[in-house]
Amino acid sequence: MNKQPNEYRVRNWSEYNAGLKRRGSITFWLDEAAIAAWLNQEKTGKRGASRKYSDLAVETVLTMKSIYKLAGRQAVGFVASVFSLMNLDLPVPEHSTLSRRLGQLEIDLPVVPKEGARHVVIDATGIKIYGEGEWKTRQHGVSQRRTWRKLHLAVDEQTGEILAAEVTLNDKKDGQLLPELLDAIEDDLRVSRISWV
Repeated sequence: MNKQPNEYRVRNWSEYNAGLKRRGSITFWLDEAAIAAWLNQEKTGKRGASRKYSDLAVETVLTMKSIYKLAGRQAVGFVASVFSLMNLDLPVPEHSTLSRRLGQLEIDLPVVPKEGARHVVIDATGIKIYGEGEWKTRQHGVSQRRTWRKLHLAVDEQTGEILAAEVTLNDKKDGQLLPELLDAIEDDLRVSRISWV
């Protein structure tokens, strides 16, 4: 049997084994400022009770829900058990509170300023716009109505920041969109090398 030229072979088994064990490790650390800001201290001055939990508390539980793909009640139980293990006496918002507050959150994702050269990676992925359900496709095959688009992305390799994006019909290739994607990047660019994979 011929080996593939790019086949990966593990040479350091102890390091490989330790890396696999680290994948299952969960480490949580809460800053003192986060603990102090967990419960909402501000009063609205309006009729009715003020919110008990801060946006930070709601965001934290929703982040755990998203990362570990948990249902609402499971996320609440998970965070409560983590707090118990950490000996933190903090209440956890109920799943109904999370659902109600989710639509009201204003989450700011700051962009970390990048210094030095950027390594830009450009790739595309297909997106199904409309068509039959997957069951019908398996039973009867793909019809002519199914339509695809391509999402072309220019991404900073180090930070994962999306620098430019373009949606096209599925007949466009990455190379055709390269000039447009590079023009859409706001930073000054100096192309030193283009590699195709």
